[in-house]
Amino acid sequence: MKTQKLLAASLAVLLSATAFAQTADEIIGKHLAAIGGADKLNNIQTLVSESSIATQFGEIPLTRTIVKNKGFRNEMNIMGNSMLTVLDGDKGWMVAPAQLGGTGEPQDVPIEMVKGQGGTLNPGGPLLTYKEDSTKVELAGNDKINGKDAYHVVFTPKSGQKLDYWFDAASLMNVKTRVTAQANGQEVTQEMVFSDFKDVDGLKFPYTMETENPQAGAMTMTTNKIIINGKVDESIFKKPAK
Repeated sequence: MKTQKLLAASLAVLLSATAFAQTADEIIGKHLAAIGGADKLNNIQTLVSESSIATQFGEIPLTRTIVKNKGFRNEMNIMGNSMLTVLDGDKGWMVAPAQLGGTGEPQDVPIEMVKGQGGTLNPGGPLLTYKEDSTKVELAGNDKINGKDAYHVVFTPKSGQKLDYWFDAASLMNVKTRVTAQANGQEVTQEMVFSDFKDVDGLKFPYTMETENPQAGAMTMTTNKIIINGKVDESIFKKPAK
């Protein structure tokens, strides 16, 4: 019995050591393979997702549209008013309704904020381009996410938002992300937990995202539809003339 316990303990230590012997690059590579492969991700030219967000204000419809290296549009309908965040190449603009402290009119986004969102124009996400972008990545440890082992990988770009990723040790899915950014001279963080992964054209996407925002409180976003490489009218990224 003692021999069996000693063997089990030794095996646990060995497995733990093997897990930490992996590099951040290896874990990212395995993650990309697990969700469908870098080639398929790189072949995404357009991506449209339709979701709904459950908040204290009720259900909020959200549509997100990306055209690779050209445009990004995030549109929410809040109490009958559209709230937009748009990137058009190297320019950005937004519309915030008066109910949320905005003017209801298109407003330019500061260039500093646009530069920090460059990776948003790639439907495959920053995991595909971090080497080209000279982003520093490091394995920060092995944590528990929802009771399961997960690799913690930290992304530190030369500019823009710092990202912390947690990849489930068994499935290699991205089960949690933390975004750290600067807003009004202060550091702001937001965490998102992902689940309910489904296959779309050979690629896996999370259909449920839970997050907690200091202003809006806890939110759950449920994806209803994802369209890959559908036709997109690129005029939706142009800022309307006043």
